This record gives sequence, C-alpha cells and structure tokens, in this order.
Amino acid sequence: MVCSKFKSPLRILGRYEEGQKDCEDILVNKVDVNEEYKEAFRTTSFTEICSKVQDHLASKSMQIPSNSVPLYLHLFGPFLEPGQGTLAHRMNEGFSVHPLLIDYFKITIEACNLCEILLQSIHQIRVNNSIIKAILNLRQKALDSTFSNIEQCHAMFQDLALFANIKNPISAMSLVEFHRMHISHTAFLHRLTIRCTEIQRRIKIKRCLKKMVGCTNIMAYARLTFTLIALTFHSIVKFVAAPAWFTCSFGFPKKQNKLVMIKASSGERIAAQLDVAAKGLYILINDFNTMSRLVMRLDDEIEHNKAMAYLCSRNGNIEVLKAVVREFRIEESCFNERLDELEEHIYLCFLTINRSKGLVMHELMHGATRTNM
Repeated sequence: MVCSKFKSPLRILGRYEEGQKDCEDILVNKVDVNEEYKEAFRTTSFTEICSKVQDHLASKSMQIPSNSVPLYLHLFGPFLEPGQGTLAHRMNEGFSVHPLLIDYFKITIEACNLCEILLQSIHQIRVNNSIIKAILNLRQKALDSTFSNIEQCHAMFQDLALFANIKNPISAMSLVEFHRMHISHTAFLHRLTIRCTEIQRRIKIKRCLKKMVGCTNIMAYARLTFTLIALTFHSIVKFVAAPAWFTCSFGFPKKQNKLVMIKASSGERIAAQLDVAAKGLYILINDFNTMSRLVMRLDDEIEHNKAMAYLCSRNGNIEVLKAVVREFRIEESCFNERLDELEEHIYLCFLTINRSKGLVMHELMHGATRTNM
C-alpha cells in the first residue's frame, strides 16, 4: 500500500516577471519539500530539542503511572527559550513593552500548550494501537493454527469491539481548536501589521516635519542675515548683539529637532519589534495549518479503523475478521509514519516558536526604551 506523505511549502517564492524565461526559472528553482523537511529535521537545534523532550519524557514515565493522563502537560515549559519569567523580569527592571508584544508572548504559550496536548494525544494513540496490535498478533496466530476454534474467534470479536469503543484521542479538540486558533492568530497578525504600518507612517511624517523645520530654519537664517546686514548701516550695537540673538533664536529649534529624532528612533525600535513578532506569527500560522491537515488525516484513519472493527464485531463472520486483521497489518506501517510525521512537525513548530521568541526578546533587550526617559 502506497503511503503518501503530506507536503506543504516551507519557502515563499518571490514574484517573477511574466514570460517563458520566468517559467523556466520556476521549474529550475522548484523546491523539494521532502528534502527541506529532512534538512530541518537534521539540524542540531531540532535534534537537541527532540533529545531533551524524550529524555524528559523518559524520566517522567518512570515517575508517573502509565494510566496518568497529564503526561505531556507543561512538557515544553523547561525548554522555552527565553523562559516565561524573562519578560516579567525585564518589565520589573523598568523596560517598557508594547501591549501587542505581551499578547504575542501569550499566543506562543497557548500554541505550546496545544502542542503538548497533541503530543499527549499521540502518546495515547500509540498506547491504544500497541494494545490492539498485541491482541491481534495473538489472535492471528490462533487463526493460522486452529482456524476452527470458535472461542478464539469470539475473543477476537470482543477485542475488536473493545477497540471500536475506545475514545479517539484527537477527535474531541483537534479540528475545533485549530480552527479557533487560526481565526485568532490571523486577526492578531492583522492587528500587528496595522499597528506596525501606523508607526512607520508616523515615522515618515516626523521625518518630513524635521525636514520642514530645517528648511524653515534655513529660510529664517537667511532672512535674519539680510536683516542684520541692513541694520548694520544704522546701528553698530545691533550688529554686535546679533550673534547672541542668533544663538537664542536657534536654541529651541535645535532642541525640538533633537526631540523629534529621539521620538522617531523610539518608534523605529517599536516598529522593528512588532515586525519581528509579525513574521514569527506568520510562520506559526503556516505551521499550525500544516499540523491541522495532518491531524485531520489521522483522525479520519482512526475513525475508519474503529468503524471497521465495529462492523466486524457486529457481523461475526470469520472471513471478514481475517480481512480486517490483514487490513490492520497492511496499514500499520503507514499509520505509524504519519504519527511520526505529526510528532516531528510538533517539535519543529516548537523550535520555530523558540526562535521567534528569541528574536523578539533580542529586539527588546537591545532596543527597549526606559519608562523613565
């Protein structure tokens, strides 16, 4: 059975000019998505986060009983870089943080929580599949050896009925939660973009005002120069007092220009911070769209397997039973590959969150303004 893996674009291609030459460029520069994913999964940072999480899970699994549900809850907390307390520490030190950036950090925490829930669901799916796999292996041996054993077949029907009644770990929250987060993230990205555009527009206006003030000063200086030259012929005293008057006249505009420059640089820092946050959120939205499609496919396959198990248990036909067991074995490898693919995307999404948060914190630490300024 051919197992087709989900593909999603990782790069945003630039605009190309119309014509045959551009079509050839697109074909030449076509992205191999599978190779890009493999390269991303081979990076040192991705390997480190996977090893850290798996080591953490190994230690937790030894301390927590197997029937404990919150195995993955707060899993990514120790590996968040920067940690959740870093922002609060910076704010306590007197750094001013834009409210939209605070909302952005809240969104990243919410995204990490959803990733943890998905990992918990994957863990529960593997537990369910391992149980049914062990049961089916034993029953298949019984079918091959003693095909006429009615008791063994009856036990297999009961096991399939039990598997059909097991709750799907991802059906309750996956699609609804992904849809809700997609709407909220898209709306927040729009807010970030609008706010960043407004700040950049204000910066341009301030620069224009600064140029206008400079031109006004030049015109005033020229006018004052001609006036002083005219007054020189009438009074030497006025000519001697002119430099002092000139200095006093231009003292306030210089301070005003300096004030405009400070405000403009502060606006540029805020715009840079919001721009980095918007880019990170855009990548996060794309990653979550990819994961939502993977989750949807897994949900369909799980429901399909449960439906087959239910119909087989209700039918009670041995030939149908053998066909269902054979179908489960054929689909087992493909299903496990999709589980692994979803898990890899979850780790990759968490790595993206870490990197984007680190870039935003870098902008805050190197460009934040003091509240007492």
